[in-house]
Amino acid sequence: MTIAAGGVRAPLNGRDWNALISDVSAGRWIDPDTGKAAEVPFKTILIEDSLQGAEDELVARVLPAKSYAVVADEDTYAVYGEAVARAIGPKAEVVVLKHPHADEAEVRALRERTRHVEALVAVGSGTINDLCKYTTAGDGRAYCVFGTAPSMNGYTSTTASITLDSGLKTTQPAHAAKGVFLDIAVSANAPQYLIAAGFGDSLCRPTAQVDWYFSHRLLGTRYATSPYVLQAEDEAEMLKRSAGLGAREHEAIGFLHRILTLGGLGISVTGLSHPGSMGEHNISHWMDSFAGDRHPGTVHGQQVGIASVTMARLQEIILSSPNAPQVRPTKFDEAAIRARYPAAAVEDCLRAARAKAMDSAAAARFNATLEKLWPELRAELLAVAIPSATLAAHLRAAGGGATAAEIGIDRDLYRDAVRYSKEMRDRYSMLDLAADMGILEDFIAEEC
Repeated sequence: MTIAAGGVRAPLNGRDWNALISDVSAGRWIDPDTGKAAEVPFKTILIEDSLQGAEDELVARVLPAKSYAVVADEDTYAVYGEAVARAIGPKAEVVVLKHPHADEAEVRALRERTRHVEALVAVGSGTINDLCKYTTAGDGRAYCVFGTAPSMNGYTSTTASITLDSGLKTTQPAHAAKGVFLDIAVSANAPQYLIAAGFGDSLCRPTAQVDWYFSHRLLGTRYATSPYVLQAEDEAEMLKRSAGLGAREHEAIGFLHRILTLGGLGISVTGLSHPGSMGEHNISHWMDSFAGDRHPGTVHGQQVGIASVTMARLQEIILSSPNAPQVRPTKFDEAAIRARYPAAAVEDCLRAARAKAMDSAAAARFNATLEKLWPELRAELLAVAIPSATLAAHLRAAGGGATAAEIGIDRDLYRDAVRYSKEMRDRYSMLDLAADMGILEDFIAEEC
């Protein structure tokens, strides 16, 4: 099977999966926020009905090198890694990681294990992609990725989710893959929980947008519309096919890959992860960082999905009132934070919590601004929100869970994540607003 010189094979089902995506990567898409052509570091992105048989040509085109390491885990090697390595031939050395975690220790080990090859070829999804992305960004090499599941938007992100030696899960600067290759047929055979996880990761769009725009209007946080313009049409098409995801339908998987790809490109266009990472991601990151032995092994997208339902419900409660919320001075308890976290993570959490804490004067200014803005701001936020019940119904249709219990997370652990996750990052979300209003504990007791 041959990929055409332009990099896109005629679609088998008559649908061009790379429409709009190719315009963005080629610099033809006009950013509505600047009026100029958007520039992204991803120059080769292919979503195809099938790529099998063309892997060697694709790698040679985007990542010419004398030697490669094909990096996979045990599952992704069996699914696609072996075929990729075989296609590349003798230039490829196989590196199969056993139960890898995207953390600093694994990065150091992968760098040492592959230091003698020129480039890495990742075959996998979240963990494998982040490890290869971050490892090569740190030592000046390049990589490309063959996705094996539509489980997250990180294929087209220049950041990597890496857990520090302190135990704190962070978003670290990395770099772009030289090629992103997504085979719909391979992805349709991914475990159902990974398909539902990717869908869950995409469902954060409305909750992240509400949080981010609220922060923009109240606190002057930079905001952009471009990530949401990129996703708008595909989000509607994907939501129509949530049941199709539950049935592993080829077209539904294609649209999921598109929305995840466009979400990642939105982050590249803005240079910020805020468009798809606010309160709901705080909740997921907190569990990954601090759950310890209580963590049930759920993956990021599963956690973001249920957290998006939670955040949507909290936002609904706040936005249901025509009267502007009123905040009190922030309850900042340094001793409690120090007791709550490992020593290596304490200072990061204290710094993030302090950055958002309001004293009496700051709370008064915040309330005055919010009172003035509320009628207009409330309408704007409601216009971009999706009801929590709708999000939950779509998640379940896609074969995922919509509550902590439905994906096997202990209720007390999840409540702690909702309660404390705002301490991890300095992004002001409606978790912070609810806490400053004095309603977060009641919300947790009634809704979580």
